[in-house]
Amino acid sequence: MEIEIIEMAERKAKFILKNSSPAMANALRRTMLSDIPKMAIDKVEFHLGPIMANDKEYESVTPLFDEIVAHRLGLVPVPTDLDLFTPQDQCVCGGDGCPNCTIMYSLNKIGPGTVLSGNMIPLGNPDLKVKDEFIPIVELTDGQAVLIYATAVMGTAKKHVKWQVANGVGYKYLPKIKVDPARASSEGALNCMKVCPKNVFEISNGNLVVARPRDCTLCKSCMDSVENDGSVVVEGDDRNFLFVFETDGSLTAEQTLNKAAEILSKNASVLSEEIAQLI
Repeated sequence: MEIEIIEMAERKAKFILKNSSPAMANALRRTMLSDIPKMAIDKVEFHLGPIMANDKEYESVTPLFDEIVAHRLGLVPVPTDLDLFTPQDQCVCGGDGCPNCTIMYSLNKIGPGTVLSGNMIPLGNPDLKVKDEFIPIVELTDGQAVLIYATAVMGTAKKHVKWQVANGVGYKYLPKIKVDPARASSEGALNCMKVCPKNVFEISNGNLVVARPRDCTLCKSCMDSVENDGSVVVEGDDRNFLFVFETDGSLTAEQTLNKAAEILSKNASVLSEEIAQLI
């Protein structure tokens, strides 16, 4: 199995999985969706009672139920350092909460105005401030305020979607396009260039050639054309796959792909050892 990177941005990537199988491609996809660990807010404490600010008393209340505000905070992408943080159940603190397994945020905002994700201030390390600072949480009117302490811990999307790093993870078979050299200049072959919606083909020296094979979506409009004389055959390649995915920003696309490959390799090794013990 090989990976050829086509595009690698901070939050999105496109790559080709080569010399693999549909089972492995699907395993990689499912791993990226549900097995990548990340930090997310799991506990939210709301201050009860009046809040004093600017010599004025504000009411500690919002138009939304506290549960909804907490749910929105949980979905805010939290920066994650996989080398620094560990799951609480594996931490030396025994799950009590410490800098190795938790991130504390405070949110203090008075109205009128919109409470944004950027109002979340990390307690301790300023590098852990959320990158998406303009995610709206709740709208406050005059006289309203919130004082919140939120705790982020590590988890995976198997437990809750707030721990899902990658989204829009999809793949497709790379196309195998064959042009019969003996009929590459026939009327049926040349017509394929006209009916192709992705401009995959070009004409060179009077013959049909495949110029942009990766743009093919396997719609097979060329093969379905009434004028097609069998000069062009398009089919999916079940050994090579084009992957695309994005991240929520808690991890970079490169970190996500590397971690998915690491997890998949580890799981495969464990399965291999278990099978060997049964033989």
